[in-house]
Amino acid sequence: MGETPETDRSSEESSLLEFPCDFPIKIIGKRQDDYAQAVLAVVMAHAPDYDPATLEMRPSAKGTYLSLTCTVRATSREQLDALYRALSSHPLVKMVL
Repeated sequence: MGETPETDRSSEESSLLEFPCDFPIKIIGKRQDDYAQAVLAVVMAHAPDYDPATLEMRPSAKGTYLSLTCTVRATSREQLDALYRALSSHPLVKMVL
């Protein structure tokens, strides 16, 4: 009856990215003095070749939050997953996109 085998979703998702690739990560947290430095330390631990000079910063409209965009050279899905976990669990980080 023309049934197709079920596609393995994880292999489908992993095929969307080809490594190595430049991958932007947006990190949002409360605006405070050590926030950007703390985020950079986490990013550098997982992507040692990241150039901190490329960090993009945007304050929220009221200045309460700060959005940081780091474009890392990702070498694997595992590296990105570990970086997302580390950033998401950091006490100064509110959201990672």
